[in-house]
Amino acid sequence: MTGYLQREIHTTVGQALKSIPVVVITGMRQTGKTTFLQNDPLFKRYRYVSLDDFATLQTAVSQPEALVNSGDPLCIDEAQKAPELLTAVKRAVDRQRKAGRFVLTGSANFSLLKGMSETLAGRAVYFTLGPLSRREIQGTTYGPFLVKLLRDQKSPAMETARALPPWEIVRGGMPPVASLDDSAAATWFRGFEQTYVERDIRDIARIDDTLGFRTLIKLATLRTGQLLNFSQLARDARLSLATTTRYLQLAETSFLFTKVTPFLRNRSSRLVKSPKLYLTDSGLACHLAGVESLENADEPLRGALFETYALQNISSILQASLPDAQISYWHVQGRHEVDFVLEHKKRCVAVEVKAASRWSESDLVSLTVFLEKTPSCVTGILAYNGIQTARLGKNVWAVPLATVLS
Repeated sequence: MTGYLQREIHTTVGQALKSIPVVVITGMRQTGKTTFLQNDPLFKRYRYVSLDDFATLQTAVSQPEALVNSGDPLCIDEAQKAPELLTAVKRAVDRQRKAGRFVLTGSANFSLLKGMSETLAGRAVYFTLGPLSRREIQGTTYGPFLVKLLRDQKSPAMETARALPPWEIVRGGMPPVASLDDSAAATWFRGFEQTYVERDIRDIARIDDTLGFRTLIKLATLRTGQLLNFSQLARDARLSLATTTRYLQLAETSFLFTKVTPFLRNRSSRLVKSPKLYLTDSGLACHLAGVESLENADEPLRGALFETYALQNISSILQASLPDAQISYWHVQGRHEVDFVLEHKKRCVAVEVKAASRWSESDLVSLTVFLEKTPSCVTGILAYNGIQTARLGKNVWAVPLATVLS
């Protein structure tokens, strides 16, 4: 793969630049934020500065007003490294509230960093640039399947699709990996792991016990797609509960992990209320979990890694097309579970992900129960790794995973 791949978030970011003074684009390191700023036509008229440059960082810390008051629209890369600069941006916006004046990026979630969210309150809109989606890698231009379901309420078309090849999950969507062979990709992931611990985390908070942090991250990776249990993780990692909580919060702040919260809008006394934890990129999850192939159906993490890959693509699609949509999960303890509930304007779609190429009646039970209990749910989708779309009941469909993520 060569050249710049157009990011689908282009449209919603462009709309925000027309009405909001500060646009903040965050996401895990190496997901393409800098490439987006330097290649997308949206930013042609912007002056670009990066706080990865030591001299620029020193200016941002010592003379922030001089940096932001040049008069030109300004892109500031890795802005979280100089909180002083955000205060100067706030003052500049308060003096002259002009749409699209500043674009800030960072490999940390500003809304989770102490003080940063308050600094830009009422002045900024936030977007997350995740790993490349299948749509972006393949250059897909037609409207996303899930958006049609949520916004247009169109029923799935009775069509076939190719099964999703397991190597796509092992590769994931990190842009630097897209053009590498398997050996080079493995080397890249090892380097990313080292850089993440030695650079990104130390930028946010000092961690002296890097071995304990790495151990916790790998143990959490083995639980991707599962309910988050701090006490169990702390025990397995031989860390205190307080340290475990802090480390996972830092991992979430730097976008290594994503939490999916429970859907609690229907009645059940046994609804599970803990969040589920996912790695942001399935390729990185495979690397950290030591999974080299998903061709074998007996791989214990196969289903969880397919689910992780589905989430990163669904998140990308919704961020680009329906940024106000919400993703949650539904779980009635000991009875039923739906992997993802996608909500938009009081309507929702339930999605159950299945790595296998076939389904059975038991795979439909949770979707059917959820539809019965949730009047706002317009469709239940069993996203399986087969090739044929089939109607399985009232508002319940089996749809190839490749189609769902298209």
